[in-house]
Amino acid sequence: MKRPAVPVFALAILTLSVTAALAASKSEKSAAGSTVQAANPPGVVDSLGLLERAVGRDSSKFDNLYRLGVMLLDRDRGQEAVRVLTKAHVMKPAEFKTLVNLGAAHDGLGNADIAQGYYREALKAAPGDSVASCRLATSLYAAGKTAEAMDLLRNVIEKKPSSYCAYFALGVAFADAGIYRDAIRMWRKVVDLAPSSPEAISATESIEVLERYVRSTQ
Repeated sequence: MKRPAVPVFALAILTLSVTAALAASKSEKSAAGSTVQAANPPGVVDSLGLLERAVGRDSSKFDNLYRLGVMLLDRDRGQEAVRVLTKAHVMKPAEFKTLVNLGAAHDGLGNADIAQGYYREALKAAPGDSVASCRLATSLYAAGKTAEAMDLLRNVIEKKPSSYCAYFALGVAFADAGIYRDAIRMWRKVVDLAPSSPEAISATESIEVLERYVRSTQ
């Protein structure tokens, strides 16, 4: 018998939760090694503005270009992030963290094929990197390439069992397929492995939604 679907209101909460986690991690902090900064309160120096001016004066420094690209991506300025990160990529073509963030920027703009190309380049530069692999799998899944995405995620977990991003993405896939108990199990792994991550916050909210629904159908 076909599984009953999650009620519309619960599905909406689940979708928002997943979207929030993906947005929070879009600048790939684990790959970039950078800390995303919140909007500055009154009286605090605008680090983004300072960096923009520094790059405007001298765009020949890779580190400044890369940092600016990551900050623009975090501020949802995708087109500008692509432009800046592309310049950084030209300077250091094999720098995998730039490639991952370029992929994230293009994914955010709806350019899935381009994004996947950058993720694959990143994996050539850093074979087995779990962040690039998770990003590629998420992009593939969103594009309807489910089998390839699931195989990639399982491969990530096999090689790196602590990769919480893979468990999170698998949870999304299971929930989407109506396999709610397995989705909950995957998301609990995320919370166990990285309790302070954006994915764990989203996973906790999603677990609550699905557990209430599963109990209501028993």
